[in-house]
Amino acid sequence: MSHTLSSLFDLNHAPVLVVGAGIMGAGIAQVAALAGHPVMLFDVREGAADQSRTQLAATLETLAAKGKLTAEAAAQALERITAISALESAAHAHLVVEAIVEKLEAKRSLFRQLEGIVSADCVLATNTSSISVTAIANGLHHPQRLVGMHFFNPVPLMKLVEVVSGLQTAPAVAEAIFRLSKVWGKVAVHARSTPGFIVNRIARPYYAETLALLQEQAATPPELDACLRAVGFRMGPCELMDLIGHDTNFSVTQSVYEANFYDKRFVPSLVQRELVDGGLLGRKTGRGFYTYPLTQPAAHAATDTSAPDVPAHTSVCVVGSGPVAQRLAQALTAAGVAFAVASGGDEAPPQGAAPAYGVGPQGGRAWVGLLVNGTQQLRLTDGRTATALGAEAGNDVAVFDLPMPVPGSATASGAAVLAHAVSLRASDDWAAAAAQWLRVLGFAPLRMADAPGLVVARTLAMLINEAADAVQQGVCSPEGADAAMKLGVNYPAGPFEWLARWDVRAVVALLDALDAHCRGERYRVSPWLRQQAALLAA
Repeated sequence: MSHTLSSLFDLNHAPVLVVGAGIMGAGIAQVAALAGHPVMLFDVREGAADQSRTQLAATLETLAAKGKLTAEAAAQALERITAISALESAAHAHLVVEAIVEKLEAKRSLFRQLEGIVSADCVLATNTSSISVTAIANGLHHPQRLVGMHFFNPVPLMKLVEVVSGLQTAPAVAEAIFRLSKVWGKVAVHARSTPGFIVNRIARPYYAETLALLQEQAATPPELDACLRAVGFRMGPCELMDLIGHDTNFSVTQSVYEANFYDKRFVPSLVQRELVDGGLLGRKTGRGFYTYPLTQPAAHAATDTSAPDVPAHTSVCVVGSGPVAQRLAQALTAAGVAFAVASGGDEAPPQGAAPAYGVGPQGGRAWVGLLVNGTQQLRLTDGRTATALGAEAGNDVAVFDLPMPVPGSATASGAAVLAHAVSLRASDDWAAAAAQWLRVLGFAPLRMADAPGLVVARTLAMLINEAADAVQQGVCSPEGADAAMKLGVNYPAGPFEWLARWDVRAVVALLDALDAHCRGERYRVSPWLRQQAALLAA
């Protein structure tokens, strides 16, 4: 193939064959045609390609009617799309994009067939979302020209394309697809062919931690959804799984779990398995975590929004430093509450300047929060339960979740749902006062069971941890991970952007606490994260 490699550097306006006329294939054909390519659309189902072209005609006409396209551009794009009934009609294609059933042997068979039809310098791209590109290329005469070109649904609207290189993919081929994706109006990110690539791998904790909390009976689906929507996610995990379909979501989780040799970090959930076994697949069956049609927003959760009267107290200290401590101090100031500043050791600290976040005295663990009346503690979660902290620091302890507002978002003003938990040793008076202090601080408190890491902190830490491992293993760059998660699944921020707003030492400490509590491999810390924490500690 080396003598033809130079022809790969420019795929602009090259004839494109799209194999598979379903939703994904039709979307790819639309994008390619609008970018000026002659497009041939093929499907093994008789009449499917013609039907898809007819639907594309209606789509393009609608876009023109809405002013998204000119009538001329819509007509020209449709003229470029040809439905074909035999692959041999596409022998002149210079790029093939496969979007057929997600089965390894079906994809292998197709590409082997195509090698006998298209020229040796035709680039072969697979839209697989989870199958190894290296495995698909196995047995091809020219495996170096096979590359992953993973679009996201709906293709015309979603900006991300994962450009996935297998072991034998030629760098020039990957680079050609990377450039072409940008010409097609997409944001391309390079990825190495490992289970789940970037998005489907890094996204697993978003579902998994909520499913684990449900299994622990720590909170309800509306409560968990509300907590994560409060920090900028467009949909909570439960309503998102209902939208995706529990059969599909469970299948992807199983695939990643098996492909990673049953790594406990990716273990599927018994909660979701029961939904799948019962045929409760979400919106498409009328019932999943929620019953459809919804009578209220799926992420609604009952929270106490009563007026934030300041509890009776004798003294209040803001403990610790960093963004959360600053936010607490600003909220107290706005509420007209006088307060002192305290250090963050595990013992009752003296007044004075707070130490750097994450560094405690005499090797103790620093903390952030409020110290009320010298003994009662309202602490930002560090991964330990309120009950465990109560055994060490005094009975009246409550922990609150990580407030991680997205700058410029509606939740950035502070009036957002925030989970908290109270030590089983705490008095009823402190349980009520802790919730009231959260109201004074500008939050809508949502009390949940005393689960380690609560909701947001636990979920974001695991998303960061998975992304760190992906970078450590050469799957993607930090910038690629951030772009992929924001554009591929509409996250409010990327994992490394969250890390920059948090503190790597706090993330590592929280994961270590979860690991100690759960005693398994699920919460093991990425070596990349631990090294970054060590650099700051030096």
